[in-house]
Amino acid sequence: MEIVVTINGVEEHIDVQTGENLATALRRNGHTEVRTGCDTGSCGLCTVWIDGKPTLSCSTLAVRAGGKQITTIKGLGDEAESLAKHLVAEGADQCGYCSPGFILTVVAMKRELERPSVEEIKHYLNGNLCRCTGYEGQLRAIKKWIEASV
Repeated sequence: MEIVVTINGVEEHIDVQTGENLATALRRNGHTEVRTGCDTGSCGLCTVWIDGKPTLSCSTLAVRAGGKQITTIKGLGDEAESLAKHLVAEGADQCGYCSPGFILTVVAMKRELERPSVEEIKHYLNGNLCRCTGYEGQLRAIKKWIEASV
């Protein structure tokens, strides 16, 4: 079946299979920047925004995205690049596989919370797993990025 979605500001007609999750449909339709990991909604790698809200695309039926605005890491542009530079400066990028979902979540948090505390940052990022870091570098980078953005 075909659904119409707006992905990173561009209307697209994408083919979805019955019962298919959004991550798989997006990747099959050329949006390979959407990464997958656990396929159980536990790791955060597949995070995209649906109508501006972080959503685990591996746990979302593709057909439910019809008519919605979807944002992937490619849709964030300079904002994502700015955060990525802070992550690199703090040694928190390492392999980078989790970065797209992580960055989408952090940018959404920044838009939702004004000057979040460390505890709020940790709470918001619950479910974003990274196998390479101890999260301290990521926390430093997020705090510095938010301070630089205010």
